Amino acid sequence: MLDCFQTLSAIIAVVLLFYYYLTSTFDFWKNRNVPGPQPTPGFGNVKDVMFRKISLGFYVTELYDVYKNEPMFGIFTRRTPAVVLRDLDLIKDVLIKDFSTFDDRGTVFFEKADPLSPNIFNLEPARWRPLRTRFSPVFTSGKLKEMFPLIIECSEQLEQHLEKIAEKGEPIDCNEIAARYTTDVIGSCAFGINMNALSDEQSEFRRMGRQVFEPDFKTILKLAFREIMPSLYNLFSYVVPYSERTKFLTRVISETIKYREQNNIVRPDFINMLMELKKHPDKLENIEWTDTFLAAQAFVFFVAGFETSSKTIGHALYEMALNPEMQDKLREELREFSGKSLKYEDIKKMKYLDKIFKETLRKYPPGAQLRRKCNTSYTFRNTKVSIPKDTTVLIPLYAIHKDPNIYPNPEVFDPERFSEEAIAGRHPMAYLPFGDGPRNCIGARFAVYQTKVGLIKMLKNFEVNVCKKTMIPYVSDPLGVTLTPKDGIHLKISKVAEHKLNK
Repeated sequence: MLDCFQTLSAIIAVVLLFYYYLTSTFDFWKNRNVPGPQPTPGFGNVKDVMFRKISLGFYVTELYDVYKNEPMFGIFTRRTPAVVLRDLDLIKDVLIKDFSTFDDRGTVFFEKADPLSPNIFNLEPARWRPLRTRFSPVFTSGKLKEMFPLIIECSEQLEQHLEKIAEKGEPIDCNEIAARYTTDVIGSCAFGINMNALSDEQSEFRRMGRQVFEPDFKTILKLAFREIMPSLYNLFSYVVPYSERTKFLTRVISETIKYREQNNIVRPDFINMLMELKKHPDKLENIEWTDTFLAAQAFVFFVAGFETSSKTIGHALYEMALNPEMQDKLREELREFSGKSLKYEDIKKMKYLDKIFKETLRKYPPGAQLRRKCNTSYTFRNTKVSIPKDTTVLIPLYAIHKDPNIYPNPEVFDPERFSEEAIAGRHPMAYLPFGDGPRNCIGARFAVYQTKVGLIKMLKNFEVNVCKKTMIPYVSDPLGVTLTPKDGIHLKISKVAEHKLNK
């Protein structure tokens, strides 16, 4: 009887200790007088996120409205506290003014398990800073101007592809067509590789791109395992072979570099920059230039370069189909400035195209939030709220873009929100599709040009219209890695009628 009592007492003690472990941090925000939802032991506030019912970005967006009168609110990812900022001045402090304190994205990655994860987007500051300095010259306006003819070449292939689609007269998923175009652009401009995504539906590069943003059941289980048991996940990495994607991209990049070295080929692109860094590793301390590390840098530019721009093209076409009068107005501008031969300088002259582009990114930003982690204790300006080192800070950019106090009637697509007067009247942190500050999107300028050129080619001589398969109203995939339409963007593409061309 005594043994049973001792055993039961031990079990109860273990349960209580485990419960204490799960809940010991739950007074973190209460002690700082920061409001937030009540956490649940074992899950914190992210139970639905962990069970893939909603993404963290969309969950934070829901809470943004709940705490609309607060400068910030606190949540827990399992037992770890994170603060979500609503006040735009505080966001500016984090992204720009006090960037040196928030120079880390706070992304958790495992180099052995996921060899493509230690890329410039995820890396800790010690490796990010020198890489950013070395990579920035690839994305200057001068380099972009050199790449512009390559973008045009890909856009002409897109135009030829659209001719065939228009002849068939069948609805097409514009997201997929845009993704093939941007895959070809990234391949040509950044890597000097013909990825054949437009001409070949079975393109390996397009298939690899789909794997990243359309994970299968096996990948979803792997991500869940990493989320719930990160230490065990990392341990298993020593016996689990590399993924198909890792092996494919590592092989392609290493073979491309080897071919260029053997044939003395020099191009003003991203691969050439990687080759130079590999030749002079002493210039970048703390970095081991393995084939997989090189592939990791190429990987992030490949996936970010094609996915975000293609989604923006698809969303812009969707809005043009819903607003044919805007489409006609835009087409008039395109035909006025682009003429027979589209030049680099022409893009900046197209003011209405720029408004369409910016309003698309306002309403459909590719990412729902920005993440930062403080590297020392920090007190938010004009508040008594202090956070310790390593606290995660979330910036809910999707919620900000949909805030009716900043953008009245936010669900209405209105390009005039981006007139010079309207922009001047808004807080600079009210629009963050590319982030802001020193750790903003390094390829933003490139993304702007490849997206605008794609839209020009798709709308100058073609028109898009809604059809039976068009999703109205728009519904996003709550689990998408980026903001993604749940059922694709199916539109009918046809040649512009002669009477419209001759207006």
